[in-house]
Amino acid sequence: MPGSTAPEVPEDSDAFQSLIQFLYQTPVGLIDADADGRIRMMNPMAAQLLMPLARHAVLSNLFDVLQEVVPQVRRLAAGPVGPRGVLCEGLRFEGGGPTAATHPARQRILALSLFSTDGTRLTAVVHDATQDERRQRRRVDAAAQTDRLTGLANRQALHAYLAARLEQGAGQARPLALLFINSDRFQHVNDTVGQTAGDAVLAQLAGRLQALVDAAPAEPQETVPAPLEMAMTQRALVARIDGDEFAVAFEPEPGAGAQAARALAARALLALGQPYTLDGQALRCQASIGIAYAAEQAQTVGDLLYHARLAMVAAKRAGGNRAMEFAHALREQARQRSATENELRRAVHADELFVVYQPVVSLRNGRVEAVEALVRWRHPVRGLVSPVDFIGIAEETGLIVEVGAFVLREACRQFMRWQRQHGTRAPALMAVNLSRGQLPHPSLVDDVAAIIEATGMRPGQLQLEVTESMAAQDAAVQTRLRDLKRLGLTLALDDFGTGYSSLASLHQLPVDVLKIDRSFVSQLETSRHHRVLVESTVRVAQSLALRTVAEGIETEAQAGMLAAMQCDKGQGYHFARPLGVAEFDAWLQARP
Repeated sequence: MPGSTAPEVPEDSDAFQSLIQFLYQTPVGLIDADADGRIRMMNPMAAQLLMPLARHAVLSNLFDVLQEVVPQVRRLAAGPVGPRGVLCEGLRFEGGGPTAATHPARQRILALSLFSTDGTRLTAVVHDATQDERRQRRRVDAAAQTDRLTGLANRQALHAYLAARLEQGAGQARPLALLFINSDRFQHVNDTVGQTAGDAVLAQLAGRLQALVDAAPAEPQETVPAPLEMAMTQRALVARIDGDEFAVAFEPEPGAGAQAARALAARALLALGQPYTLDGQALRCQASIGIAYAAEQAQTVGDLLYHARLAMVAAKRAGGNRAMEFAHALREQARQRSATENELRRAVHADELFVVYQPVVSLRNGRVEAVEALVRWRHPVRGLVSPVDFIGIAEETGLIVEVGAFVLREACRQFMRWQRQHGTRAPALMAVNLSRGQLPHPSLVDDVAAIIEATGMRPGQLQLEVTESMAAQDAAVQTRLRDLKRLGLTLALDDFGTGYSSLASLHQLPVDVLKIDRSFVSQLETSRHHRVLVESTVRVAQSLALRTVAEGIETEAQAGMLAAMQCDKGQGYHFARPLGVAEFDAWLQARP
């Protein structure tokens, strides 16, 4: 044994013969050399492993054989001796192979250990570590291609899979479908239960997607294959792209491309829409899915991912919890939205945004009791841009925080000007809408308080309006609304009847005013059903001490019917359209 002195063994003894047999049969290469590397003995395995490295097919000096692949071998041999006589252990190097020159993947990996017994002799142990090295590389590859949280393939593996499939299918019109999946309310889950629980939801979501395509290997394997390696032998790959974005790439059967993709998307929507249970709490987190096809719509990985994502975004904008297929018109829409976003960023700082005001009138005595502030955009080339065309973009990009602050600040300033200018004839309340992009912002309450103080308003003179769907989202949103109420201002529930609330749940919301949606008001004269709904809403609001405002009043008859139902206030074109400051002044002066 290296580092020890053994007694001499007679050559004719059984022990000597056993030693010779061991040297010849062991799968490990053993070499005995002097301090200068001259080989005195080697077994057949050592010759087999090192012969591809020998110059002129001669194995005479250990250092000469190893010099090119282990340049430090002489230094190691002359270096300090460690415990058990170890000079180096498990040093790996490329050892060539029968076909290594023409097939690099077949390169043999060898491992070298050097021992010194007394400083005059070297013992070298060489073994073939190729399989160990390959197993290690497979483990590294698997880790590099795997999302740590979910165990799915990651973005890099997805790109490689798509690239390989596109290359295989080039010129063959082979079907390749991609589903781009994004949670509709994951941010709400994170805000409600925290990131750790949110991660658990993502892991459950990933498991449901993996179960849908059943891409796991049929038989146990010696090592866990990388997701890409596994998927390339099958027809599908499930991947986590980033955050709450996932993808399913698969090859439908020939002739069943679109039908198979739609069916898989429908099953995914159903599976992902089921409650996620965490510590006994059921959370719902639906999804939007975009579908794109390679053969007919995209020739590159980038295009395929882009198309699928555009379709997903379109599904989300259409209300979520649905799947949509890519259409080329979506690219033009995306281009237009991108241009609008860039122009809106400029508009925020170029005085192109302005505020108009729509009066809110008492249905009992006709007095102007409030005014609602609404933002408008005067584009230098396009003229007036409808809020429908830019509010959604502002929400998606975060610009809504800046836009909303501008509207609130300008509205409060104008309200105070009217108080000084019109005295008792001025509206007693300024109403400003809060967007779903503003409500989660951490500085919202402080920003509102600062604007109220800076403009000299009393908190009770400001009414902030949120849509029904926003107010009913979760406990965190309702906590934010209660924080706003503590400032002393009024909260209104806008577009009531179109969201998720019910009359029975109104008492749980921290609001003071119900604004009945225009879709109900517009049908009052023609639909008994709508009249009953509106009257019931007014009655329940009264029982909860909530004031009511009807939106979208366009006729005298509608105003009369609402007054008879004891609805408190109304707004709409019957009284006045949204007006600029000068127009509002003239309108107010002209009223009796």
